[in-house]
Amino acid sequence: MSDRKELLRVRGLQTTFFTDDGEIPAVDNINFSVREGEILGIVGESGCGKSVSALSIMGLVPSPPGKITGGQIEFDGKDLTKLSQKEMRKVRGKDIAMIFQEPMTSLNPLFTIGNQLMEAILIHHKDWSKKQARNRAIEMMKLVGLPRSEELIKEYPHQLSGGMRQRVMIAMALVCDPKVLIADEPTTALDVTIQAQILQLMKDLNERLNTAVIMITHDLGVVAETCERVVVMYGGQVVEEGPVKLLFNDPQHPYTKGLIQSVPDMRFKKQRLYSIPGNVPKPGSVNTGCRFAARCEFAFEQCRVENPNLYQTSPEHKTRCFLHERKEVSAVDRAVVES
Repeated sequence: MSDRKELLRVRGLQTTFFTDDGEIPAVDNINFSVREGEILGIVGESGCGKSVSALSIMGLVPSPPGKITGGQIEFDGKDLTKLSQKEMRKVRGKDIAMIFQEPMTSLNPLFTIGNQLMEAILIHHKDWSKKQARNRAIEMMKLVGLPRSEELIKEYPHQLSGGMRQRVMIAMALVCDPKVLIADEPTTALDVTIQAQILQLMKDLNERLNTAVIMITHDLGVVAETCERVVVMYGGQVVEEGPVKLLFNDPQHPYTKGLIQSVPDMRFKKQRLYSIPGNVPKPGSVNTGCRFAARCEFAFEQCRVENPNLYQTSPEHKTRCFLHERKEVSAVDRAVVES
């Protein structure tokens, strides 16, 4: 893992929404990276900042009211936060592509599937003919497992099933061979069978094309099935990060433990499924202390007045929790890796 080239580095990213109620830090000083050919999971409840992080990387935060107010997004030797919209359009789709949550709202109902796939190709390959673009579109549709691609390319989004539309979105994202693919809840609103097919497709394409994938989800089952490393977010911050197996076997943050406990386990009969007490705080409503303190059974006074740093608990594992200051560990294990 460590010998793979680092493709994308997010450092101290802050994305703020300026509203009538004041400034709301939707993403607050987050750090993570993704390596070549890696599938990185970003997990957390709705409102934790997952999708805003993805939109920040893509340069698609709606402005106004949103704006990147701090940090860097490093890709291919460039800080994407410093690029103009014209320069970002050259990166978006070609080098970094995104699959959005709902394919029906992402596809234009007035244009055929072929027109929309070909447009993505011709924007980034201006020397290509329409025939070349059409052949490439058909090739990508076949690659993602769409049947009768030559006929399907003439059809409109409403003529396709939900699973087929999601495959079209994946084909559109991959049509220009991006180095990084961001998948924002790629299996939302799909039935279980189609979900499994889409996830398997993404794993196969990752292995075949060596495309790095950032998988954004609230479903820990998806993370366990597809990802190598996982970043857990809460309240706009990263609260835990580590390899999937390590995080599932030895979760360090109370929030991560709660998420794992909330997943049904068919091996054990329980009268009642565990749920984390309380509700997710409204973005920007917790200004002092740990963001999770109000819902945490282990919280003590320090948690309510001071926001913990992100601590290195092992060479590959980090967590944002004061419980690790109280453990009898070495100075190396207590080292703060982020202010």
